Amino acid sequence: MTDLSFPGRSIRSRFGHYLPVVIDVETAGVHPLHNALLEIAAVLVEINEHNQLVRGETFSCHVLPFEGAHLDPAALAVNKIDPYHPFRFAVEEEKALAELYEFVNAAVKRQRCRRAVLVGHNAHFDLSFIQAAAMRCKIKKTPFHAFTCFDTATLSGLVFSTTVLAKALYAAGISFDKNEAHSAIYDAEKTADLFCQIVNRIQEFSTKNHREFLS
Repeated sequence: MTDLSFPGRSIRSRFGHYLPVVIDVETAGVHPLHNALLEIAAVLVEINEHNQLVRGETFSCHVLPFEGAHLDPAALAVNKIDPYHPFRFAVEEEKALAELYEFVNAAVKRQRCRRAVLVGHNAHFDLSFIQAAAMRCKIKKTPFHAFTCFDTATLSGLVFSTTVLAKALYAAGISFDKNEAHSAIYDAEKTADLFCQIVNRIQEFSTKNHREFLS
């Protein structure tokens, strides 16, 4: 029987040679082909000295709207982003993706993984915007799996009986400031904390059952 405990196991072996990378994007709407990508944050996860999955390094970038992008006023009212504010120090999509991919590829290489798997709250929303931006920039090779994701909304529904991020964080005992929400960095880091706790809970449960089975 497979030993499901973390000790002696790398992230590579724990996740089937794939590296979970938590992503959050802030956008000017819900349509990846028409609405602008405005912020990207990526958070790595790692195994600590207590054999627990924990949040690691964070990458973030502000992104300029692509030419012809539709900026939905309702979306901007929620995330409170002024897309062309000079103090955003935003960069073009191509540069933003290049920096993101460099960050992720370096982590994939360090962990000796095949590639990255996007982790997100409603993960396919984030993946769709990353993929649409890559398509606009004519980037064919990306570090992320094309369709596999770890969705913390789904996982939270199973573990905490809610798919709402704020409610799932509350149920998990993780602090959440609604005034900081809809910042890509803040949401990505909170999602990473949530993902780590869910994995650790499942790990603890699986290990306990495994030991009871053997006893």
